[in-house]
Amino acid sequence: MLNILLVEDDEVDVMTVRRAFKKGNIANPLYVAGNGIEALALLRGNPGEPSLIPPERRLILLDLNMPKMNGLEFLQQLRADPDIGHTPVVVLTTSNEERDRVEAYQLNVAGYMLKPVTFSTFVDLMIALNKYWTLCEMT
Repeated sequence: MLNILLVEDDEVDVMTVRRAFKKGNIANPLYVAGNGIEALALLRGNPGEPSLIPPERRLILLDLNMPKMNGLEFLQQLRADPDIGHTPVVVLTTSNEERDRVEAYQLNVAGYMLKPVTFSTFVDLMIALNKYWTLCEMT
């Protein structure tokens, strides 16, 4: 079981991910943060208290275009934190900008995926991503 944190500010996209999980029979817990600041707080937890997201078997699905702290700023903060910096991140965005892709990979993302236009393609993407990470966790 993977603990998946979706960092996404668009409620329609959050609902799309939830629907894709349901349609694809993906039973992993899904936690949601609306921006990078919220995501870091969820991952770190409060001082003296554990994180709301179990620390083991985490995966972050990250949008880049968000208010307050965008995805690239979040990645910089995440990678600088020795307690959570190892967490795998897959960028899931509408940005097809080469500079965003290069900077994300420089910050050690595990993948960079463009959000599909159709729901059925999005479901297929979520199923493939879930299978891939499940296989990675088994080895």
